[in-house]
Amino acid sequence: MYIPEHFRIQDVTTAYEVIQENSFATLFSIHKGEPFATHLPLMLNEEKTCLYGHFARSNPQWEDIQNQTVLTVFHGPHCYISPSWYETNKAVPTWNYVTVHVYGEIELIRDEQELMRTLHDLVLKYEAPDSSYRLQDVDADFLAGMSKGVQGFKINIDRMEGKAKASQNQSALRQELIIQQLEQIPSSNEQRIASLMKTNLKKKD
Repeated sequence: MYIPEHFRIQDVTTAYEVIQENSFATLFSIHKGEPFATHLPLMLNEEKTCLYGHFARSNPQWEDIQNQTVLTVFHGPHCYISPSWYETNKAVPTWNYVTVHVYGEIELIRDEQELMRTLHDLVLKYEAPDSSYRLQDVDADFLAGMSKGVQGFKINIDRMEGKAKASQNQSALRQELIIQQLEQIPSSNEQRIASLMKTNLKKKD
């Protein structure tokens, strides 16, 4: 990924946070000689050495993915930045965004118990704390049948790179003007980018 140095996420902890907060990712590999992508939730393990997930068995991407080095893209907040917000008309539109790319070799999970552990962890992550749904309460025969329809995998992380483009290349005055405009837009993307920009400005003070 092209990353000007002032947009690079330097802190690995921040990259992990982007992964965990935006865990519905896009996984790219080569399938039958062509690029292929699947959109799916991924879980970072406690040691932060690999990502766990599963394909639908009817998805052909998994069939030739074993031992491939794959690219996984985690999409954070993003939004349009209008030049009408600036103090000058000598400007063009741009886009602010946050993303993390993870590269690693993929390994298919053949062990049924390991697969079930990853599915349990996934449900725990996304179910509300007070939810009555628990995967371990589902009828065992039904669950066993359903699990045959998925192919688990893990990505052993080789390297990561992160980019947080938040107008760091603009003056402090212009960043303040952008923040003021973004905070008036009732959308989570704009609000999150505004918050990131405010944090960046505070770090400079």
